[in-house]
Amino acid sequence: MGEDLAARVAAAMWADDAASAGLGMKLLAVGTGTARLEMTVRDDMVNGHGIAHGGFVFTLADSAFAFACNSRNQVTVAQACDIVFVTAARRGDVLVAEARERTVFGRNAIYDVTVCRGDEVVAEFRGRSRQLPGTVIQEDS
Repeated sequence: MGEDLAARVAAAMWADDAASAGLGMKLLAVGTGTARLEMTVRDDMVNGHGIAHGGFVFTLADSAFAFACNSRNQVTVAQACDIVFVTAARRGDVLVAEARERTVFGRNAIYDVTVCRGDEVVAEFRGRSRQLPGTVIQEDS
């Protein structure tokens, strides 16, 4: 039931997520408290140093975080996030962001997102979420 609900919530969110789709992201997997997204670094994502602009790496991680923290069908938003860039990503790199729930306390939770290029860690992101009233989809959907 949980995995099916997570998939239905993700499908509803993805349908309205012009930002992630516009950056060429692909939703690879979602589960209760987890999500995995992929993005290829395009020419228009490279900064003046010839490497992926950190904002795009952050956005990939943030999108994975969003799908993971909404997976239980409670409207959930970020209240704080930070990222550590471990190594540079480059034009043409395929990046995968994997989000996982660490702990839930009340209406708050903490998620970690690892962004990798193959087996190499590119960035580590930590997001803190807050549940708001309401659901993403109707319960009978």
